[in-house]
Amino acid sequence: MTYLDYQATTPLAPEAFEAMVPWLRDQFANPHSPHRAGRMARAAVEVARDEVAALLPPGGRVAFTSGATEALNWAIKGVPGGRVVTIATEHAAVLDTVAARGQAVVLPVDGDGIVDPAAAARAIVPGTALVCAMLVNNEIGVLQPVAELARMAHEAGALFLCDAVQGYGRVPLPQEADMIAVSAHKVHGPKGVGALWIRDGVAPSPLMHGGDQEGGRSGTLSPALCAGFGAAARLMRLRGDEDAAHVARLHEVATQRLRGWAVNGARERRYLGNLNVRRAGLDVARLMSDLRDVAFSAGSACASGSGRASHVLRAIGLSEAQARSSIRLGFGRYTAQEELVAALDRIVAAADAQRVAA
Repeated sequence: MTYLDYQATTPLAPEAFEAMVPWLRDQFANPHSPHRAGRMARAAVEVARDEVAALLPPGGRVAFTSGATEALNWAIKGVPGGRVVTIATEHAAVLDTVAARGQAVVLPVDGDGIVDPAAAARAIVPGTALVCAMLVNNEIGVLQPVAELARMAHEAGALFLCDAVQGYGRVPLPQEADMIAVSAHKVHGPKGVGALWIRDGVAPSPLMHGGDQEGGRSGTLSPALCAGFGAAARLMRLRGDEDAAHVARLHEVATQRLRGWAVNGARERRYLGNLNVRRAGLDVARLMSDLRDVAFSAGSACASGSGRASHVLRAIGLSEAQARSSIRLGFGRYTAQEELVAALDRIVAAADAQRVAA
């Protein structure tokens, strides 16, 4: 299997696996218990918390959650009063939560997938409670002007929430944010754990009530999952430059191999490990069936099976047919250049065969 779906999830780093093993096999104590075993488990959680925080702005705290979806729900539902301003290309975890909350303004994007700052300025006015924006889009990889949006939010008296799931450890985070949601399994950590970074002085209301283990978030933490997240975050910090250089090389190879395919989203203002491309008349379902040992995507894994074309691709102006003839290729730390080349050659050959058959 050649894995080219890094936006859906990333391979677990061996170091993250090893960090988890003792807490899965031998040391099972509840980290919230006061006895010695519990204190040892708590210490492991706090070490992991520090590692996750090292990639986030100063002046805030990290609260562990079950994942980014919970973190985003907590942040959006936990800010009282007023309307929420967000963007049409956000993840469903934001769009659906904002819709459930009500009083929402959803801003359009241009053909590159970037929000118009002028339109944002007209929408982010006094009375706005929260502005939500994704740093790196999960489907097309483009970067939003999050620092500028945060400034607008603050000038209007609103808080700013950044979904940094795809950008954490890879691109600079907005230092101006009030809350930032991140996820372990997008940075070579385990599934089932994420975090909400909360700036000092900001206190979103609890999403769930109970033991209040995380100061606004209730539930027993898993030392194993936290330890795996911490180890993965540490690697992202230590290997950041190396990973970025590797991804840039892979991106160059991929764009060369896919000459003649149209790139969806901005070509320059993007994270290079996400390449969403289309080819007229491409039958993506058939392509996936023909290449079952190459893992790539037609869009967000969270929307797979819905039968709907990508809302992100439609938001940037693509027709239904164009959106349905697009594929997303994601690569990163553990993608070998040779396997990427071989997989791309097979994708191109299969697409060519479709055109000939048509």
